[in-house]
Amino acid sequence: MLVLAVDTANRDGSFAVLRDTMLLAHTPVLPDGPYSTHLLADCGMLMDAVGVSMADIGLFAVSAGPGSFTGLRLGLTAAKAWAEVYGKPIAAVSGLEAVAAAIPPPPAGTPIVPLLDARRGQVFGGLYAYSSEDPSRLQQLSDDSVSEIHEFLRLVGKQIVGASPVFVTPAPEVMRPPLQSSVFTSARLEEVSPVLAPVIGRLGYLRALRGQTVDSLQLDANYVRRTDAEVNWKGW
Repeated sequence: MLVLAVDTANRDGSFAVLRDTMLLAHTPVLPDGPYSTHLLADCGMLMDAVGVSMADIGLFAVSAGPGSFTGLRLGLTAAKAWAEVYGKPIAAVSGLEAVAAAIPPPPAGTPIVPLLDARRGQVFGGLYAYSSEDPSRLQQLSDDSVSEIHEFLRLVGKQIVGASPVFVTPAPEVMRPPLQSSVFTSARLEEVSPVLAPVIGRLGYLRALRGQTVDSLQLDANYVRRTDAEVNWKGW
């Protein structure tokens, strides 16, 4: 099955084409200007390089958040449109799950804490672990969230008392100082690439094998953080 993976949730967006779980090609979204000005062109160039067309794609895998409100809407809208036109399913993947899955799997049950820079002094964070029953499958242990990093680390400490977690992030320079001043000062911190589309594609394919896909009407975003418009309107 050919998979087209799309990630526009964060500053470092990317596309990837996979055959099942094998990566055929990937590209970062060009950084000049907003995604809306070149998303289709970037995607078209990648497809041309691989020698496939949209009609050949059997699954669209897309980051469903958390991340930028505008970026998420753009990627999800593109995936919805392609799925509707070509009658193909969509696999919605958490960007935090993709971060967690970007490292070699630690022993089953080891807490994996993926972190993304949410700006404004906050982080998007999650808590995952590989299943002992299915070592290839990540289990989500708590909802993805957004908070000030010290508050997030405090909550994680309460959830995994006595366990040694692995922290994973594309932005270690942002995450390392708070970790070193927390109870996790000696915890393992892994850096991964911000280009997440290849991992999103792989996770999306595995979701499809389990029947965990949606159509264009069912696809929704996990914004986690309220939009600026909501904050300003409600006075929060």
